[in-house]
Amino acid sequence: MTAYLVLASLAVLLALLLSGRFKPASLFVSWAVGYHLLIGTDEKSFLASYVNPGLVTLALLLMVSLVLERAPLLDALPARLLRGRPTFAVLRLTGFTAIASAFINNTAIVAALLGILARQRHLPPSRVLLPLSYAAILGGITTLIGTSTNLVVNAFAVEAGLPPMGMFDLAWAGVPIAVVCLIVLAIGSRHLPLHEGGSETQAQRYFLEARVMPGAPLVGRTIEQNRLRQLDGLYLVEIVRQGHLISPASPSEVLQADDRLIFTGEIAKVSTLQRFPGLQLFGHQSGALLHSNLVEVVITGESELDGRTLRNLDFRTMFDAGVVGIRRSSQQLSGQLGRIVLHAGDCLLLATGADFGQHRNLDRNFVIVSGAPVRPRLSPGQSLLAFAGFFAVIVLAALERLPLLPGLLMLTGLFIAAGLLEVAEMRRRFPFELVLIIGSALSIARVMEDSGAAGLIVQAMSAVSAGHGVWGAFIGAYLITLLLTEMLTNNAAAALGFPIALAAARAFDADPTPFIMIVCYGASAGLLVPFGYQTHLMVFSTGHYRAMDFVRLGLPITLAYSAVALTVVPYLFPLYP
Repeated sequence: MTAYLVLASLAVLLALLLSGRFKPASLFVSWAVGYHLLIGTDEKSFLASYVNPGLVTLALLLMVSLVLERAPLLDALPARLLRGRPTFAVLRLTGFTAIASAFINNTAIVAALLGILARQRHLPPSRVLLPLSYAAILGGITTLIGTSTNLVVNAFAVEAGLPPMGMFDLAWAGVPIAVVCLIVLAIGSRHLPLHEGGSETQAQRYFLEARVMPGAPLVGRTIEQNRLRQLDGLYLVEIVRQGHLISPASPSEVLQADDRLIFTGEIAKVSTLQRFPGLQLFGHQSGALLHSNLVEVVITGESELDGRTLRNLDFRTMFDAGVVGIRRSSQQLSGQLGRIVLHAGDCLLLATGADFGQHRNLDRNFVIVSGAPVRPRLSPGQSLLAFAGFFAVIVLAALERLPLLPGLLMLTGLFIAAGLLEVAEMRRRFPFELVLIIGSALSIARVMEDSGAAGLIVQAMSAVSAGHGVWGAFIGAYLITLLLTEMLTNNAAAALGFPIALAAARAFDADPTPFIMIVCYGASAGLLVPFGYQTHLMVFSTGHYRAMDFVRLGLPITLAYSAVALTVVPYLFPLYP
């Protein structure tokens, strides 16, 4: 009976995660605590899930990445890689990205290259940013530290009493998967939409909100009389008046006090509004605001802006910046922009003050796309020290001379002592939500296995794939994990897919190793949906993509990815040794 109740509760958890109304961390913690209280899981085991060695290793790796992502190595490299024929240029770029993301956190790699690629002129940004995100994912499947998912699955394996994965165990199948998919990616990138429209302006259109102040010269005159139809690079699309939307805005429409004018236009043309006295941009006088520096940023998945509106935030105090415009891919943003719920991946155009770069919450909230970097770059000597120390730890761990966890602890201490990493920065950037999700997922996975809920899922899989035995279970474990990673996130998919795969291996008395491997690859195969993976969100609005762009490019890559994974993994790691 308990197994059926756990299965039903997991269905509710899945539905709530899909709804997007609740933070994944709050849901996972609630379910883990609920199982602990209602089913009576062991308290020591429950608390141990949150200090699992694999989870601690992941947190330390992310802290070390804070130093590596500041190295100036990446600044000039993309321009060199993108020269020559477009297909080969994309292949060089994605190959480099994949190699780098095998060792450095893929989110950090994409964040470091995002602004550089958005500003380069060798290829349209829309032709390289989505391949960049895919390449970061493909590189991550080749090493234990390439993505958080691999470390999560390894933590699950150790928790289940299985031997831990080696540093390069995933490379045996991961490298063939990555190579095949990178070739498909380079060929498919030629069919990505060209969003420039002959220039760079099409890909950089923002929606701007301006309020007509009482007593402004604009009041009582039509749009045509105010010459708001003749703006260079800006277009008045609609008016919000007393809660009602006037769209499209007719040239004969008479403006009233407190009207909110919604413009779409180019970044460089925002200053056009400065010549109209009595206009406020997002609540700030346009003259004072537009004398500031304009900086383009992308909201990160960790940002406290995600799920909130600008009306509910004291944005100016938080960042010493005013929001001038909002962009969400190619979507038309209607109504008062200040009341639109912001999401990770949205682009904001900011007019920044003198203290903008001094605010310590920038890295957690934004990726800087254009404008001066707010974090100081490492010097050549500091870069050499950082990379030498990092790769020394990796090599020693691969040779089994020094375990990864104490190696990263020593390296973190070295970075702090050398002044490359500050404790305050670690506190700001520590992945609290990720730790809560993974720790809770470890507890939930144990409940799934102990209660028999995972066994019930395996029985259903066996019924669906009747006559295919262990092969049906192996393929089913992969497809379930793949489906979950597209619907949820990669870590959530690994958390829910691992106990199912392990139960399937034990049900058929098979070696659990290939089942564990296939969960790693399945959880990192989120290539079709832009909203389930952090790097996809980062390039979504910057590259001016639509959801169908991910499907068109991601589908052939997913098919190639799955075919190679399901062929190579059982060949290299036999189901029955």
